Amino acid sequence: MARGSAPAGGTPTPGQQPKTYDSAFLKACRREPVPHTPVWFMRQAGRSLPEYLKVREGIAMLESCMRPELVTEITLQPVRRHKVDAAIFFSDIVVPLKAIGVDLDIKPGVGPVVAEPIRRREDLERLRDLTPEDVSYVTEAIGMLTGELGATPLIGFAGAPFTLASYLVEGGPSRNHEHTKALMYGDPELWADLLDRLADITSAFLKVQIEAGASAIQLFDSWVGALAPADYRRSVMPASAKVFRAVEGYGVPRIHFGVGTGELLGLMGEAGADVVGVDWRVPLDEAARRVGPGKALQGNLDPAVLFSSTEAVEAKTREVLDAAAGLEGHIFNLGHGVLPTTDPDALTRLVEDVHTRTAA
Repeated sequence: MARGSAPAGGTPTPGQQPKTYDSAFLKACRREPVPHTPVWFMRQAGRSLPEYLKVREGIAMLESCMRPELVTEITLQPVRRHKVDAAIFFSDIVVPLKAIGVDLDIKPGVGPVVAEPIRRREDLERLRDLTPEDVSYVTEAIGMLTGELGATPLIGFAGAPFTLASYLVEGGPSRNHEHTKALMYGDPELWADLLDRLADITSAFLKVQIEAGASAIQLFDSWVGALAPADYRRSVMPASAKVFRAVEGYGVPRIHFGVGTGELLGLMGEAGADVVGVDWRVPLDEAARRVGPGKALQGNLDPAVLFSSTEAVEAKTREVLDAAAGLEGHIFNLGHGVLPTTDPDALTRLVEDVHTRTAA
């Protein structure tokens, strides 16, 4: 178990209580009373901030993820500016794949591109185990961050096995996931072995972040909304559940999020999440019904709403908070990541608005 950690909802060892334990964010994850609804944003550290664009100028995305001082600065930027209740570690879901030697790059305007897609059994040999030494820059950056953040929790994250597999099999982003589904349906044994291998890599990456000091983790299954529930249960859920089991003993909250996953919300919680992220398509009260008791929810303002007037943003924010009024635990977030051309001031106002409206 990580130093100073405790079972979700439990009490840390006397004398080892981490500074973040009583934060509004972690209380909401544990479904405990909060002083106000905590707020953070997916992609809060990124292209919407001029200070981010300045420090990233001339530095490739993957390289920026491997520079601890730069990672620290970028991760802290939205905490300073927006006063969010949690930081999320600046990285990318393909970083662990790059770290084990997969030939890939993140191309501007495109996303991750894999030089040689994985579609045959012999291709699995390219996916070796991830060791802490492979990502020593992650350990270093998190050590720097936790020293700077104090009582503000740091969220670690990783890509879920299905989404990583989709990138690897397709060779890059895909609208229809035709190669991915062809492998999943056509060679279920190879598919299961691929996801199991990726579950081990993802688990190792999350363990590095938790042991370095992350207070919670989020598993992003960005593309899993492309699947029907039966296919998710049979072909994806076992690998995701393996990841959640692998980090369960650390006692940090585990968040699960995907896009277009309204029909999968119950299963995503069943996979082992303590908190289920909800995109903007399903109201939070309905999402709670689908997920069932015993889970906190995270979400779910439409990111595009932030391009509207202040009055419209406030009205939509009230709708989200009203729908969340009866939840066991709620973390306010967008229903997906911050869009690149979002006005940073709109995010700052949103944080202040949620804090003010929900203050105990």
